[in-house]
Amino acid sequence: MAEKLGAQDRRKARVRRALRKSANGRPRLSVFRSSKQIYAQVIDDAQGRTLAAASSLEKPMREKLKTGADVNAAKEVGRLIAERAAAAGVKQVVFDRGGYLYHGRVKALADAAREGGLEF
Repeated sequence: MAEKLGAQDRRKARVRRALRKSANGRPRLSVFRSSKQIYAQVIDDAQGRTLAAASSLEKPMREKLKTGADVNAAKEVGRLIAERAAAAGVKQVVFDRGGYLYHGRVKALADAAREGGLEF
C-alpha cells in the first residue's frame, strides 16, 4: 500500500511541476476526488490563499444530488466553482487534475467549469 501512495504522490508532484512552469501567475483550479465526494478549489499559489471552493458535500448539493460520487455531481461542482471564482474576480486558471486521469468525473468538472466561464 505504501508503494502505491508513493506513486500517486509522484504523479501529483509531476503534474504540479508542469503547471508551475506554465501558470504565468494564474491561480490553480485543483480537484480532489474521493470515492464518495468531489471537491474543487481555486488557489493563488503566490499568496498561498484559497480564492474559491466548492464540493459535493455542501448542503444544497446534497439535497439536489443523489450521490456525490458521480458525473452529475462533478458537473454541479464545476458550475458552482466557476460561479464562485467569477465572484472572486478570477477568469483564467490552470487546471490541476492532481494526478487523476483527465476522464470521467474530473473531465466533467472541467467541462462544466469552462461552460461556467472559467478559461483554461
